[in-house]
Amino acid sequence: MNDLPTAEGILFTDQYQLTMAQLYFHLGMHEQRAQYDHFFRRYPDYGEHRAGFCVNAGLEWLLDWMASAHFRETEISLLRGMTSRTGRRLFADDFLSWLAAHGNFSAISLQAVPEGRVVHAHAPLTVVRGPIAIAQLLETPLLNILNYQTLIATKAARVRAVAGDALVLEFGIRRAHDRGGNAGTRAALIGGADYSSNAGISHELGYPPKGTHAHAFVQAFLAQGKTELDAFQAYADVYPDECLLLVDTIDTLASGMPNAIRVFERLRRQGHSPVGVRLDSGNLAILSIQVAQLLDAAGFPDAAIVLSNELDELRIHEIKTQIALEAPRRGADADTVINRLVYGVGTRLITSAGDSSLGGVYKLVGLKSGPEWKPAIKVSEDPVKTAIPGSKKVWRIYDAQGMAAADLLTLHTEDPFQEWQAAPSPGSPVDERGGPSMQLLHPRDPDKRRALPAGGISHIEPLLVDVLVDGRPVYNRPSVEQIRAVRRADTARLHKDVRKLIDPAPYHVSVSQKLRSLQDQLVRSLTKN
Repeated sequence: MNDLPTAEGILFTDQYQLTMAQLYFHLGMHEQRAQYDHFFRRYPDYGEHRAGFCVNAGLEWLLDWMASAHFRETEISLLRGMTSRTGRRLFADDFLSWLAAHGNFSAISLQAVPEGRVVHAHAPLTVVRGPIAIAQLLETPLLNILNYQTLIATKAARVRAVAGDALVLEFGIRRAHDRGGNAGTRAALIGGADYSSNAGISHELGYPPKGTHAHAFVQAFLAQGKTELDAFQAYADVYPDECLLLVDTIDTLASGMPNAIRVFERLRRQGHSPVGVRLDSGNLAILSIQVAQLLDAAGFPDAAIVLSNELDELRIHEIKTQIALEAPRRGADADTVINRLVYGVGTRLITSAGDSSLGGVYKLVGLKSGPEWKPAIKVSEDPVKTAIPGSKKVWRIYDAQGMAAADLLTLHTEDPFQEWQAAPSPGSPVDERGGPSMQLLHPRDPDKRRALPAGGISHIEPLLVDVLVDGRPVYNRPSVEQIRAVRRADTARLHKDVRKLIDPAPYHVSVSQKLRSLQDQLVRSLTKN
């Protein structure tokens, strides 16, 4: 492909976004300001296990794309040449002239939940305001960039939670979906991977890439009549301070480990410390115990054992559980074995195996008519797909222990923080103990509500922040390391039942009474017709 700017620039969108933009133009409503909400409806479900939260990611890359994307003469010429089935021009000259002059994102305002923050189903992650035709063009690239990185950051956060303090290496670039592997590596680092084997993007993000050698290196020596020991020694000669050997090309215990230990002993005599060994096949739990015992017996208690081969959060959990059971039976201390493990997670992380897409959507929720914003709603026979209308704020409520108790969606004019701090007025809702409470309503089921005692709330914070105001950046972009710190803090404030690997407890995403009333009113007005 010879023209990447065309393929990955402003035309990195769906055709129907362009045809709708022209419809708005010819109806004279292309400059009318609209609001779209980006949110997801359900958490990733991997089959045997599922997520109870997501980690927001991708915002910086979306902003970079928006800053550079615009209609050049190349794109205008391509659209000018498009015809319908009958040979008529598909895009008119007046519309193309408008695109040439205004086809960029300088009139877009954007609010978003910062990267690294824990996010939940149905609560807006991104809010877009701007001329409806331009905001419509943003839908596809926004969903492409934000959905994928959020999906992978979520998977990585789950791997991190199961791995504990162990090093996690992202090895997925060879199995990634083309150059989406770069976005996946960035998201994996945000979500909890310590390092990646992906060299280019690692350098770009400020993290040294990590890696060892492949089976092919040993095979190349064997094909020349040499030995596995020769291969290991050659590797150690070139990388004496980074020596990590893959020991399962022939036989892990009978060949790989004895040869690795001989090389490690020579390195030690030369004043170097080996990094460790990698296991890529077999029963990784049992082999980890046996390899740890061999390394300890040879005097290398600090040598790491790197595990790879189709790892994900469930597989790591199973390995650690099996080690905990089997190590005592084999005369080993389970914690000592587990504490020297490093996890190389590749295919199943970079592809989010089990649930390979985040169902994030981009829905029109408001349209400006004169000085006022009019709410818009999509109604569906499936209640889950009925959008929450209007201009909203998203708040996170923390309980008395400082743990996240609920996310609350309100009208943009509401401030639950002030309501919480204010003294209750006569007739205010009260909890079962007679104290003031905050009423949280289920976003879809009118019969479900929750009373959160005001005395049990420690803090309420808004989640959405201004990112662009009429195309002008107003957001100080954090580094990846700062984003990782945000993710660590947010996941630590989730109750453990929400963080569970299998069957996590539902997290409460609620709406205010005023927002529920607006939603019900709009649904009734549409369905009665």
